[in-house]
Amino acid sequence: MIILNRLSKIIKKLKYLCLNKGIPYVLRVTINFIRIKSKNNWYLYYYKLFKSRRTFVFQNKQYYYFYHEYNNTWKNERSIEIPILWDILKEHKGKEILEIGNVLSHYFEVDYDIVDKYEIAPNVINQDILDFNPARKYDLIIAISTLEHIGHDEIPKESQKFIKAIEKIKSLRKTDGIIIITFPIGLNPELDKAFYNGNIDFRNYYCFKRITGDNIWIETDCRKIKKSKINSPYSDANGLIIGFI
Repeated sequence: MIILNRLSKIIKKLKYLCLNKGIPYVLRVTINFIRIKSKNNWYLYYYKLFKSRRTFVFQNKQYYYFYHEYNNTWKNERSIEIPILWDILKEHKGKEILEIGNVLSHYFEVDYDIVDKYEIAPNVINQDILDFNPARKYDLIIAISTLEHIGHDEIPKESQKFIKAIEKIKSLRKTDGIIIITFPIGLNPELDKAFYNGNIDFRNYYCFKRITGDNIWIETDCRKIKKSKINSPYSDANGLIIGFI
């Protein structure tokens, strides 16, 4: 049923584009999409074939880089965020868990609460986190590269909304609950500034720096990624924060 619904939506979208943009436009976009998709798949197969045993270290523990087609994890920070957060999540199996931003369900079978304002998917609650008022508190709350988008990518833009979001998230956890937030440096200047000015009350935080074009990351002093940029010198993020509240 889900597949049929998605197929129906795709057909309606194609009809709309054909009527409003023309058949040549639709063919051009489709061919370009296939070309990019094929290129990305070749890269994915290359990484899985030749780099599947490659590892990185987080807090003295060794992890395998995570390579997946969705969101091209082989070429961005998802390759390290996902194995770290999935490992922590497995340690909390059977407890009350909340994910803000629908990320992990694209890679694994999950059975916890997910809040995502925009992404429509099975078992995802489509609410702004500020409006989310569940009947229970959570043992573990995670947000994987989501906080930097809250307010920043919305219309109207609200540059300080992430502060309200953090306070809301804190109100949703149990007394001894854990909050883990990851975000790339360079995407949201206001969030970066708040972090480096000490305005986010992380109990502990750790930083990663990307050091190669083929997506090698190392844990580093946070001062060394303060000026990191998106897509420079390498594609996507070049510095990453993992914070615990």
